[in-house]
Amino acid sequence: MQEKQTNGQPTPPEVVVFDLGKVLVDFDYGRAVRRLPPLIRVSLGEVRRLLTESPLLTDYETGRLDTRQFYEQFSQATGFAGDQAEFESIFNDIFSEITPMTAALGRLREAGWTCAAFSNTNPMAIEHLDRHYPFMGHLQPRILSYEHGRMKPDPALYEVVERLTGRSGAALFYVDDREENVAAARDRGWRAVLHRDPAETLRLMAAEGLPAN
Repeated sequence: MQEKQTNGQPTPPEVVVFDLGKVLVDFDYGRAVRRLPPLIRVSLGEVRRLLTESPLLTDYETGRLDTRQFYEQFSQATGFAGDQAEFESIFNDIFSEITPMTAALGRLREAGWTCAAFSNTNPMAIEHLDRHYPFMGHLQPRILSYEHGRMKPDPALYEVVERLTGRSGAALFYVDDREENVAAARDRGWRAVLHRDPAETLRLMAAEGLPAN
């Protein structure tokens, strides 16, 4: 995973690429689902299946549906009785900041590193994160699935990262919580780590010459 060494130390990567969910912010769709019973006509099991087994969420996160269409199709499938503002409030109440990782992001930016976001996500989530989490301002460029009609680990989306950052191979350091996404990055020669917990990830970043701690 390491690039050539100088004085026994690895040459640091030039760009750090972060997944969002489970890396910089935790999320729990269960929190949203538990608020739904007074407003829906189906069981919570049916809601979970709708979100995890039907194409609804994938269609939203690849841009085939906009937020209004996602709300309307969810409401049609579940009998959701609230308006779109209430729907968005419920489904945005799933996030919590992973502060050791966002603090590391801040240190990287202060030290002059380019830090990019690379995420399977949707516009409702991004709008919420931008409003409530200042660390989002440190992430440029952003490569978001719904803006490109593809989801990780599609190789074409990794090509977008390379094009927008102007870097490839070992110049890129990538943090993601899913093995298939990390494997796709390593196939392209990126330095990539599987995020399990902040302490381990920060140790691996420091080993690559990044000022994460």
